[in-house]
Amino acid sequence: MTADNLQELFQKNRDWAAATETREPGFFTRLLQQQTPQYLWIGCADSRVPANELVGLLPGELFVHRNVANLLVHSDLNALSVIQYAVDALMVRHVIVVGHSNCGGVRAALENRRAGLVDNWLRHVQDVRDLHDGFLAGLHESLRVDALVELNVLEQARNVCRTTVVADAWQRGQSVVVHGWVYGLHNGLLEDLHITAASNDDVGLAYDTALAQLKQRWRQRQAQLTA
Repeated sequence: MTADNLQELFQKNRDWAAATETREPGFFTRLLQQQTPQYLWIGCADSRVPANELVGLLPGELFVHRNVANLLVHSDLNALSVIQYAVDALMVRHVIVVGHSNCGGVRAALENRRAGLVDNWLRHVQDVRDLHDGFLAGLHESLRVDALVELNVLEQARNVCRTTVVADAWQRGQSVVVHGWVYGLHNGLLEDLHITAASNDDVGLAYDTALAQLKQRWRQRQAQLTA
């Protein structure tokens, strides 16, 4: 692939478009006329985690927002605008926060690695680390990154629930369910972390239950590792 014009990517695009149209004649014409996804995916920007492909959905079926370490920061107008448009305009029914194993951003936050400007963004992951510092300290160092990945998903899912957009949708009776998942780079599988909230009243219990299950699961792995 040349550095100048990236013709290989244009050719791959033409091949993909032709194969898609052959498989489903009229696909792009239909896609042009409507966008009705049922799901908003808030995931990591990592190139190894292609949202649509992981769940086998076509363009138009999954609304996606991605950033380093799949964060939902309450001052991030970009992410908040995506949620607002997804919930209020597209009427998505599910908002899914998805982390992934061996996340480089989470590892950097855990180990205080300096990487430049992104360190300021990852401060939010360090806040999660500090919130659960005692628990993480009790795990073997080989387990801490992926444990923090899951803890971060729970915190970000709770942050989604606390946005004015989602809270207002629930208040007016709109059906929106918030979920937290994790993707395994080692096996290609998604895992439900069981933080699922469909109303303002659900959030506290959903978070507490998911956190308790998470800690129990990682303590069992710790016990197996040291047995």
